[in-house]
Amino acid sequence: MARIDIQLPKIYIFKADITVRVSDLNYGNHVGNDNILTLMQEARTLFYRSMGFESEVKLEGPVGQIVTDAAIVYKAESFLGDTLHFEIAVGDLSKYGFDLFYRVTNRATGKEVAHGKTGIVCFDYQKRKIAAIPHSLKDRLTSL
Repeated sequence: MARIDIQLPKIYIFKADITVRVSDLNYGNHVGNDNILTLMQEARTLFYRSMGFESEVKLEGPVGQIVTDAAIVYKAESFLGDTLHFEIAVGDLSKYGFDLFYRVTNRATGKEVAHGKTGIVCFDYQKRKIAAIPHSLKDRLTSL
């Protein structure tokens, strides 16, 4: 069976720690596979805020972002109270979007928990169509 292979970059431009909450757990008493994607969204929100943006949907004027695809490779379990260390890198910058890569490790053990990638496209929420990456975002992404 073929496996997803996410080629992680060597340089990460943002780092954040997020503590696993009880709501992140599934019936196996570990972080659910779907919740890793939610935790990646939380890290992405912190990333945008670190650059001065209000949120994913408010990057510049009516332009925000949407996730067009996502891939995750699970490496290890995480449990209630674990601190997960998220590192984010940017790749494949184009006129309308870019990829974000995530390396997730357990802060205490250093063990890799997951690798992830999300395809990001900028979106004009008033016109309801894709939009060019706002200059303010592109400038910040290329200067980090």
